[in-house]
Amino acid sequence: MGEGMQEAAEEGEYVGARLEAGLRAARFASPPSADEFAADVEPKNVPAVFRGVAKEWAASTRWDPLRGGLDYLLEKVGRDVALEAMMSKTGHVFYGDLRSHERVSVPFSTFIQSCKSYLSQMNAASDKLVDQGILEKPTCSREMCSSSSENSEQVYLAQVSIMKTENREKCSLQVLKEDIQEPIFLRGKSFSSINFWMNGAHMRSSTHYDPHHNLLCVVAGCKKVTLWPPSASPFLYPMPVYGEASNHSSVSIEEPDYSSYTRARYMKEYSERVLLNCGDVLFIPEGWYHQVDSDDLTIAVNFWWKSRIMTQMLEHMDAYYLRRIVSRLVDKEMNIMVQKSPFCRLEDCTNIQPMDKALTGFQLFNLQKDSPLQTLEPSTLQALYELISLVHDSAEVVKQNNQTESTSQDTSSNQRDKTKIAAEDDSSLLDKDPVAKIILPVEPLELRSMMLAMVHTFPRTLEALVLNMLGPVGAEILTRKFDEIDQQTTKEEQAEFYKTFYSVFEDQHAAMDVLLNGKELFSFQVFQNVLDKYLRVHIDRPG
Repeated sequence: MGEGMQEAAEEGEYVGARLEAGLRAARFASPPSADEFAADVEPKNVPAVFRGVAKEWAASTRWDPLRGGLDYLLEKVGRDVALEAMMSKTGHVFYGDLRSHERVSVPFSTFIQSCKSYLSQMNAASDKLVDQGILEKPTCSREMCSSSSENSEQVYLAQVSIMKTENREKCSLQVLKEDIQEPIFLRGKSFSSINFWMNGAHMRSSTHYDPHHNLLCVVAGCKKVTLWPPSASPFLYPMPVYGEASNHSSVSIEEPDYSSYTRARYMKEYSERVLLNCGDVLFIPEGWYHQVDSDDLTIAVNFWWKSRIMTQMLEHMDAYYLRRIVSRLVDKEMNIMVQKSPFCRLEDCTNIQPMDKALTGFQLFNLQKDSPLQTLEPSTLQALYELISLVHDSAEVVKQNNQTESTSQDTSSNQRDKTKIAAEDDSSLLDKDPVAKIILPVEPLELRSMMLAMVHTFPRTLEALVLNMLGPVGAEILTRKFDEIDQQTTKEEQAEFYKTFYSVFEDQHAAMDVLLNGKELFSFQVFQNVLDKYLRVHIDRPG
């Protein structure tokens, strides 16, 4: 099977710069066997293109609108058959929500007649361009189209059943099953449905995913399919999970509003576009977002079947699966925020003071030969200076505020109130955290040395830093640094370090509470982000 794979990109295709190699669609010049598909393609849950698979179908010749296919389809299906079609309220673009389209009953003969009118105008335009010496294939513009073709641009025979297992009644287009074949690599599959898709003029479908595996087979015309993996959900802004179009993206295809959907600017970087000509087949796994552009008079058939994952999911395990999935997404989001956060590296920060100024700030008597500061690396010493400056500046602000207050309050109580207010401002937790910005680039063992130096030289500053200055992101990064320190030191060194570190606090449990509360607040913000990105759900922090 591997010998048939084609790696060369074709015209009209592309792969986004950030799409992982393992998520790119495989391409096959010849179809695999059913066993090969079941073992090597389907389990990966990654798209695959099979060239020419449907070329030998009777439908590929009999249904072709350019070769009398419209008359054949009308005779085969019958003039009096009415089909449910989609009528778009937004021209040639079909969005998933019911506010922008409606389902209407259309006589098949009426739809075919509109396609014939559109084809006649295409041919007339083609003849005119040939007479003018233009050899390129013409495209029928709105100006050249009559009212009938205008309607064909807005009406789409979408997902009309040829076969449906859930409905034993005869499907309207069941007669067309005689002209198609079950692909050899799908033999043995239990299909949920087989569907017919046809458009007159060029049309676009909105970005969405399906809860089934999908094999899209182009029988006439051409489709350009843009694909995104499920992991790209944050960039596509899926509709709210509780809505009627929850499997669709809320980002406009034609005019995306990047001011409202800021992450959507990176959509293309995580996508891949595949060009499907007559006879080509595309496997779209469940959960993969796709957006389809169909050329004029394009016809396709698709097969839907449930994946092994869905068929083997046990209902009594749903709550457990949900918690595991959300937990994994939260862990991934936390790692991204901590490791790839917008915090600048130490050497890149514009607010870092020059080293000579840092030395002045510490005063030279602190750098005597026996001072713990003497052992620190220059970059670590500079980071320490920044932390001390933060605490000093904060203390000055508190002092000024206390002087202007009409009623005197205990300083520690006042600070606790301010910390509580800051913690409730969830929206700012990940935007700016000066402590996190400083300690993030410091190597774990250097941070250990810096903390020990603060214990011996600036104990009260360290206490104020942890109790009053440490934000949620800072608490998360500091404790992660502690975990990395543990991995690089012995049990005895760990015990000695934590004993020394917590010795500066009058109430060691209070210091631990600050760290744990900060971590929990950070985790909640990440959890909130995950719900928004993947489910479009917003929740407030519990009181």
